[in-house]
Amino acid sequence: MYGFTIVENLQKINEDIKHHELKYHTKRVMVSKEFTFDAAHHLHCYQGKCKNLHGHTYKVIFGISGMVDEIGLVIDFGDIKEIWKEEIEIHLDHRYLNDTLPNMNTTAENMVVWIYQKMEQALLKQSNQNRVEFVKLYETPTSYAEARREWMNVE
Repeated sequence: MYGFTIVENLQKINEDIKHHELKYHTKRVMVSKEFTFDAAHHLHCYQGKCKNLHGHTYKVIFGISGMVDEIGLVIDFGDIKEIWKEEIEIHLDHRYLNDTLPNMNTTAENMVVWIYQKMEQALLKQSNQNRVEFVKLYETPTSYAEARREWMNVE
C-alpha cells in the first residue's frame, strides 16, 4: 500500500532553496509536445483512395532541444503551444490543405517538412539556442512521416 503525504511546509525560494540551485545542470535537453488537428485534402497524381477528397485527424509531435535557463527550463510548454496556435495550426485545423498550404502535394512527407520549417522559423525569432530536433506527423494512428534536424540540411 502506498503512503499518502500532505505537504505541510511548502518549499520557499531563498529560504529552503536558493535561486542558484534551481538550475541543476548545463546539459542540452529535449522536450516534446503534441497537438492534433482535423483537415481535409486529396493527393494529385495518385491512383489510390487518397486521390479523392477525404479527411484525417492528424497528430503532430515536436521535439525541441535547448540548454536549460537559470530556473531549469528549456522552453515553456505554453510557449510551444502559442507558436503552434499562432504560426502553424491556423493553416491546418479544419482547413482544406490543398488551399491553405504552399503549392505542394499534401502528402504527410511534404507537410511534415513544412511544419518543421514553420516551427524552426518561430524558434529562430526567440533569443535562445533552442532548435527543432524532430517533427512527427501522424496521418492515422499507425502511419506517420518524420522530419529530423540532421536530415533537413542534407540534399
